[in-house]
Amino acid sequence: MRSPVPRFRDVERQAGGLQPAQCLPPCHERQNNMWFIRDACGIVCAIITWFLVFFAEFVVLFVMLIPSKNLAYSLVNGTLFNSLAFLALASHFRAMCTDPGAVPKGNATKEYIESLQLKPGQVVYKCPKCCSIKPDRAHHCSVCKRCIRKMDHHCPWVNNCVGENNQKYFVLFTMYICLISLHTLVMVVFHFLYCFEDDWTKCSSFSPPATVILLILLCFEGLLFLIFTSVMFGTQVHSICTDETGIEQLKKEERRWAKKTKWMNMKAVFGHPFSIAWFSPFSTPDHGKADPYQYVV
Repeated sequence: MRSPVPRFRDVERQAGGLQPAQCLPPCHERQNNMWFIRDACGIVCAIITWFLVFFAEFVVLFVMLIPSKNLAYSLVNGTLFNSLAFLALASHFRAMCTDPGAVPKGNATKEYIESLQLKPGQVVYKCPKCCSIKPDRAHHCSVCKRCIRKMDHHCPWVNNCVGENNQKYFVLFTMYICLISLHTLVMVVFHFLYCFEDDWTKCSSFSPPATVILLILLCFEGLLFLIFTSVMFGTQVHSICTDETGIEQLKKEERRWAKKTKWMNMKAVFGHPFSIAWFSPFSTPDHGKADPYQYVV
């Protein structure tokens, strides 16, 4: 009988056909350990991300808000900007240091497969790179060197894969950076207008040339990240609503999982039920009690 499994799946073996000598015993990883990928490119990109946020913080506070004569304007915009910046960095940290859904290494052994009590005709998938049994919709990441459940893509800016367990934090990160960028651009426009109408020496604590350079750099940064993060945010929301990861869309994988409504897909990522916790990077979403291994007959 012809198997309906797509061709791009990794090495396929039945329960009796795996050779345990090829795999090491499964490693028992402690769940409390912080997840961190030691990738030079990803670490540099993450540092650059934090540096750019702090640069925007410096310019907004010391060039635009603190020298302003309107106290209410400074307090409102300062509180809003710092709140968004804090949530953005917290979301970035959670996306970077949360296990995206890594499959345990070395569990593709005969003893472990027998413990799964598979029905006759059921098929499991073995990843030849990390020697683990791949759950359905899992893909191997060459940077993380692990199979990741519902892997969307590997993002160097968060130095991590975007997968089943950290997609919420990545979406929040893109959303808050997008809001910060938009807020920054609005403040830069108002500050330019204020400086043109008033004396440039009084609208900033820096010299006029330094003020112009800092504002232009901030404007360029805000515009660039507004475009980038808004596109990423829209792409991620669309991926969640359609319940199809970026890799699945790219490879045009055959859909073999149950189709759900868009609202159910959103709740599956951000948690049940809808609440203010959806927008908090400190709230861990409840993904339910779904079986992590979904085998295909």
